[in-house]
Amino acid sequence: MKFDEYQEKIIKYDTFSKCELKEVGFVEKVLGLTGEAGETADKIKKILRDKNGVLNDEDREAICKELGDTLWYLASIARYLDLPLSEVAEKNVAKLEDRYVRNKIHGAGDER
Repeated sequence: MKFDEYQEKIIKYDTFSKCELKEVGFVEKVLGLTGEAGETADKIKKILRDKNGVLNDEDREAICKELGDTLWYLASIARYLDLPLSEVAEKNVAKLEDRYVRNKIHGAGDER
């Protein structure tokens, strides 16, 4: 599935209508993104802590579900900002390629 197609398909699951940044629907998406990213990280943390970093199929499926929820919030935020998810992905690859060719993958700061 293409990113933009995904972004269109998920609209029906948004319990808020498209709104301005200051409105509850947008803020709920931002908070949801951080929550789902945290749930993903927590599952990985527990695998590292409790299973010595060894994944099984059940772990992969659980992480896949959390990543799917994270993707939903990310795509929704982009939609609220009128940003096609494909554009977000393309610009990210271009940024990473620029850093790569300048040997700046490591380090800190957005403008490195």
